[in-house]
Amino acid sequence: MLKEFKEFIFTGNVIDFAIAVILAGAVGLVVNGFVNDIIMPIVGNFAGGYDFADMQVALGDKLNADGAPANAIRYGKWLNTIINLIIVGMVLFMLGKAKIKFMGAAPAPAPTADQSLLAEIRDAVKK
Repeated sequence: MLKEFKEFIFTGNVIDFAIAVILAGAVGLVVNGFVNDIIMPIVGNFAGGYDFADMQVALGDKLNADGAPANAIRYGKWLNTIINLIIVGMVLFMLGKAKIKFMGAAPAPAPTADQSLLAEIRDAVKK
């Protein structure tokens, strides 16, 4: 069982997946910082100097020690998250396009034996 586990762990797919997850976390942190520290202040400046993260709807009169509503719908933070998602999507799209440009599109896989047999049957039926 230990030998099978070792073979499973050291296959290329598992290691590639682990690397992708770690890189995705790092890219997520970078993009989140970019959105919160660069994009949103610029957007807030055009919106009259307002910070989107502060946008909320209070659901009661209770306040925290810092004066913020104790219970509120913080839709400004949600807007930041949506913008973050759009930027991550754009970055991944551009990375995919760059990969295809530099490495070329992946060749189509060869048909399996079953697919070849079905194609022959289809061609014979057409005749």
